[in-house]
Amino acid sequence: MTEPLTVTGLLTEKDVRKLTRLARGGTVGPTAVYYAGVTAPIISASMSVLMRNAMIMVGASPYWQWLIAAFVAAFAGIAWYLIFIRWSYRHAHGRGTETKLETCIALEEDGLVIRRGGIETRATWSSVVDVAASGGHVTVRLDGAAPLIVPNAWFGKNKAARQAFLARLREKVQS
Repeated sequence: MTEPLTVTGLLTEKDVRKLTRLARGGTVGPTAVYYAGVTAPIISASMSVLMRNAMIMVGASPYWQWLIAAFVAAFAGIAWYLIFIRWSYRHAHGRGTETKLETCIALEEDGLVIRRGGIETRATWSSVVDVAASGGHVTVRLDGAAPLIVPNAWFGKNKAARQAFLARLREKVQS
């Protein structure tokens, strides 16, 4: 039985942004795409009908009715799409405690143990899909869960501790 390796540290805002990028597929969610992409044509059509009826009421010729209705419809659709997409960008990263509470990650015989505050998460070695070291952190991808990052800063200046941690992770994932 091997002795558990443990690393503890606080995630910075930059670390949480990296973690968010690893977990999310894009910056705009499906609801935003729906509202911007599906409702924009409806908004355009509605504005076209409204403008054409308004132009009929003021006595404009059919040429001006259609021209102005088309311009307003085009601008309404474009404006709706751009405004909604801009509003719906996902700016918030993290869940609140990721940068406030210290995270402890232990490599035990039967798997990973992650603790933050009063929450403890366990993942068996069979659920670890991939381990990669790059960009100032170690990334641990789990099957059916969000990825986990271990910033190099958590090891301080002790490169041997980081190498031992990474070696143990890779050893357990391959076995």
